[in-house]
Amino acid sequence: MSLAAGTPAPQRVWASLDAAQRDLAYDNNAAVADSAARIQARNAASAKYRQAHPGGLDIPYASGPRTLFDLYPARDPRAPCLVLIHGGYWLRNSREFFAAFAEGPAAAGWSVAMPSYSLAPQASLKAIVAEIGVALDWLADHGPAHGVAGPVVLSGWSAGAQLAALHLDHRRVAAGLAISGVYDLGPLRDTAMNETLRLTDDEIATLSPVRTPPTSPKPLAIAYGTRELPTLVHDSRVLHKLRSAAHLPGPLLPIAGANHFTILDELRRPDGQLVRAAQRLIEDVPH
Repeated sequence: MSLAAGTPAPQRVWASLDAAQRDLAYDNNAAVADSAARIQARNAASAKYRQAHPGGLDIPYASGPRTLFDLYPARDPRAPCLVLIHGGYWLRNSREFFAAFAEGPAAAGWSVAMPSYSLAPQASLKAIVAEIGVALDWLADHGPAHGVAGPVVLSGWSAGAQLAALHLDHRRVAAGLAISGVYDLGPLRDTAMNETLRLTDDEIATLSPVRTPPTSPKPLAIAYGTRELPTLVHDSRVLHKLRSAAHLPGPLLPIAGANHFTILDELRRPDGQLVRAAQRLIEDVPH
C-alpha cells in the first residue's frame, strides 16, 4: 500500500503494516523529494539571519548544554512574541536551524523567541517536555529584561507542535499555534525511532495530546499542509475534533499545497498564512 501524502491515514490500518511501512508513515524526509535541498537552504538562511541579528543569541534558560534561547526582540517590548519550538522527532535539530522563520513575525512587528532543548536518548520525552516548561518560566521571569514583554503565541513545528500543545496552559502563554504536529505517540513505539526515544506507557498516555482530554480555554490554531504525510494530517484533524467537541477555541488550518517543509515558508513573510494566523489569535484573546 502507498503511504504517500493524500492516502488514507495509516493509523486506520496500523496492525496490517509491516515495519518498513510503519517507518515510512512518519518519514517526512522520504516523503518530500527535495527535502535535503530544502533543509540545506533553511539552515543557510538561518545562519545568515542569526549573523544579522546577534544581540540575543545563546541565552541560557537552564543549566544544560542545549537549554538555550535565541531572542529576537521587537522595537516595542510590549509587542506580541511568537515562541517557535523546533521539530526533529525529539532526536535532532536545534534552534539555530530555524532562525530564518523569525523573518515574517519580525517584519510584522513581533518579537520571536526560539528555544533549544535536550534530545533523546540523553533525555527522556518526559524530561524534554519539562524543559519547555522551564523555558517558558524563564521567559515569563526574564523576558522583559531582554525586551520581550508582550503576549505570547506558543508555536511549534512537527515534534515541537506536540511540545507546544502540552504547554498551552502556561501562565506566559496567551494562545497556541501548532504546525504539522505529531499528537499521538502510540504508533511511534512501533517504529525504528523508538530504539532511541524509548517511550514508556506513561509517556504515551500523558504526553499524547489526543489521548488526554483537552481542557485549556486558550485558543489553539492547528495547522497542517495538505501534502503532509497522512499520519500528520490525521493527528491534526483528530486533535482539532477533540477540542471542538469540548467547545474549546481555535481553527483548523489546512495550508493548501504545503508539505512538511514548505509549510514553514508561511513564516518567512509578514503576510504569510501562519503569521496571519498568529495575529488573529492575539486579536481574539480577551484583553
